[in-house]
Amino acid sequence: MDAIPARPFDPLAAVRSPDEPGFDVLLAGTVFQDIIFTGLPHGPEPGTEIWSEGMGSCPGGVANQAIAAARLGLRTGLAAAFGDDGYGDFNWKILSGQEHVDLSLSRRVPGWHSPVTVSLCVDQDRSLVTHGHSAPVTNSELIGNPPRALAGIAEVGLEVEPWARSA
Repeated sequence: MDAIPARPFDPLAAVRSPDEPGFDVLLAGTVFQDIIFTGLPHGPEPGTEIWSEGMGSCPGGVANQAIAAARLGLRTGLAAAFGDDGYGDFNWKILSGQEHVDLSLSRRVPGWHSPVTVSLCVDQDRSLVTHGHSAPVTNSELIGNPPRALAGIAEVGLEVEPWARSA
C-alpha cells in the first residue's frame, strides 16, 4: 500500500494550545471485518446459492466510529485487539494508513482470529451473521493509564472497564 499523506485539515487548529492532549477522541472496543452483500433478490434458502449485485468489505465495529472521527479531522486513537490473520492485516492497514487512526494503543494478538460479520442486504433491510471470540486482552490492558484526550468512547458491557472509570 502506498503511503497516504497525513490529513491537512485540523478543525481545532485555531483553538489548540501547546498543552492539548494527544488525542481529541480515544476509542476502545472490538474491530470486526465487515463483509457486506447488497442487491440480493431475497435471502438465501437452505441448500441454495444466490448472487448479489454488489459487495464491499471494511473495518467494522468500533472502527466505524474511529473512522468517522478521523474523517472529521479529529486526532483519533483506537485501542483494540487485532488478529494475526489476513483480516487483521487488512483492518490495521486501512485504519492506520488510509484513515489516519492512531493504533499505538492497539495490539496484534498471535493465534487469535479477527471477528467477522457478514451483512446480507435484502429489501432495504439487513441480516447479520457474526463469528468471533472474546479478545484475549482487555481494553484496560491495552490502554493502561489512559492518555489525555478530549473525549473517550468505550464499548458498553456488563461492567465498566477500569480505564473508562479513571478517564
